[in-house]
Amino acid sequence: MPSDPLVARHVLEFPGGYTRTTGPVIGRFLSELRARRIVGVRTAEGRVLVPPLEYDPATGEAVTGEYVEVGPAGTVTTCAWVDEPLDAHPLDRPFAWALIELDGADTALLHAVDADNPKAVAAGTRVWPVWKDRPTGHITDISHFAPEVTKIVAPVRTEYRLQAGGALRVFLEGVARGVFLGGRCPSCDQVYVPYRMSCPECGEVIGEPVELPDTGTITTYAINNLPDPRAPQVPFVSAYILLDGADIPMIALVGGVPAHEVRQGMRVRAVWVPPEERTASMASVRWFAPMEPS
Repeated sequence: MPSDPLVARHVLEFPGGYTRTTGPVIGRFLSELRARRIVGVRTAEGRVLVPPLEYDPATGEAVTGEYVEVGPAGTVTTCAWVDEPLDAHPLDRPFAWALIELDGADTALLHAVDADNPKAVAAGTRVWPVWKDRPTGHITDISHFAPEVTKIVAPVRTEYRLQAGGALRVFLEGVARGVFLGGRCPSCDQVYVPYRMSCPECGEVIGEPVELPDTGTITTYAINNLPDPRAPQVPFVSAYILLDGADIPMIALVGGVPAHEVRQGMRVRAVWVPPEERTASMASVRWFAPMEPS
């Protein structure tokens, strides 16, 4: 009959650490890392190896002993994404292992790249080293590499204080009283609203403003699907409205009717806010609403 296998447990351990010599080439590389520099070694053919080696792997010849500072930035040549890091990995969050060809080098260095997502690192990505606070002469003195900064996000807020000019002030003061004021050209008899001090057609000076009714006709309109603090709801309608007695339309909101029922030629009337709430602003006009069933 078969017998159970004999099993013996063996443990190889160096509690105080396993000490080994680095040799002159790797020792120079690690010493430079301690000084936050990355160096390679030049071969007889002029190539720069990073990390440095004692012999050229392509020819087997001894390297020249000429050390060349490279980087610190480099370009990813290939990479692999690690979605679930292990305890022994250099980062405790998802990262990429990458071969990085440092500027001035002819070979690639394997290291970790800290990126927000797999799409943030790929072949061709420019990366820079992130150093540990206290280098000790180990490859981990470079904590990791990080993608080059290509954009920043900054909050922007600009506040303006606008002062209405003479003609616009006259028009808005009329709105505060609940009336629309236009200007009639004494030469071509065109009536412009808002009020203007000169005719844009013939250049004639316009005198006293004329009061226009708050009724008019929609000449064209647009249905808007993006929110607007002035709008009653989304979707809402903004329209050019030709006030009765005017020759050019003015733009305003249309409310009190479903957006899909608004049409060209619709007769509308201004819906004003209560008198005590009115100011010298078009906010005094809530919107224009249909005068007839749609």
